[in-house]
Amino acid sequence: MRHLSGGPLRASRGASLVVAGAALLALTTACGQDGGDGNEQSPKGQSVGNEAPVKDGKGDGYGSGDGYGADSGDGADRADGGAQAKSAGQLAVRESEKLGEVVTDSAGFTLYRFDKDTAQPPKSNCADACAAAWPVVPAEGAKAAPGVDASLLGEVTRPDGTKQLTIDGWPMYRFAKDTKAGDAKGQGVGGTWFAAAPDGKKARPAGAAPGVRPADPAGLSTRKDPRLGEIVVDRRGMTVYRFTKDSAWPMKSACTGACLKKWPVVKPVAKSATKGILTKGFVTFDRPDGLKQQTIDCWPLYTFAGDEKPGDTNGQGVGGTWFAAAPNGKPVGAPKQNAPK
Repeated sequence: MRHLSGGPLRASRGASLVVAGAALLALTTACGQDGGDGNEQSPKGQSVGNEAPVKDGKGDGYGSGDGYGADSGDGADRADGGAQAKSAGQLAVRESEKLGEVVTDSAGFTLYRFDKDTAQPPKSNCADACAAAWPVVPAEGAKAAPGVDASLLGEVTRPDGTKQLTIDGWPMYRFAKDTKAGDAKGQGVGGTWFAAAPDGKKARPAGAAPGVRPADPAGLSTRKDPRLGEIVVDRRGMTVYRFTKDSAWPMKSACTGACLKKWPVVKPVAKSATKGILTKGFVTFDRPDGLKQQTIDCWPLYTFAGDEKPGDTNGQGVGGTWFAAAPNGKPVGAPKQNAPK
């Protein structure tokens, strides 16, 4: 029996072993060797972020085409479950490689702000056809995202008497053309519509256009803690932790299920968005539960739900297994028997 190329079966098997060995070597050396200029990924990794900004600055600033951002101008083309004018519920913060931190509703839909509105005093200048393309977010039922100052949430009374959610005074909207969680098709529409950051300001895309704030600081960086020394923090300044029950090779997380409610995973961060940390083994871990988790030197990273503000280190030493991460990925202050090398 011969291989399709005409070579013997024995040669085919030998080639397969060489390919398999090369693949294994490439993956193992990722943990402890520099490689790539972007956010490295595990074998099943995929790039995050699916924004597709609309590049149409024409019209009256409400959107594209007819000037309102919807084909018909009345929002009728949105899919069921899309940008409906319903309660936002529990707000969340989504990390986007293109936009930084973006506020979403409980279903994962992006919330937007409009440059023609005002925050002081709060006032919406989007009504009628504009509001059909940009459904307002009701104030009732909205709850601040975890880790975000609840006092930033407020409301403004619209001309029709309804109450619209505001964040730091800015009225919040959805976009009719966002049809699924994670969409951000309204970003930059008309040069006046932008995804909202957790503080109510504009989300900060790389290479920000005029009127948009510069890009966020590094997604992962370090700070000098008076007790622990140099430790890793995320873009919000929250302490990043290691779990000593995890392993780097094979890459495995021992924190699953209810554990993740207390110890949320650090989502993927571009290598170019780091400062002061080890970039060897800076890869994305595809967890069995479907989540994507950032690692340093192949060690999975987490934050702690018990840390309420930047600078908190309430997770340090919890259970004798949780420790702040050092810039090289090692657990700071872990006993030797609990500190994997």
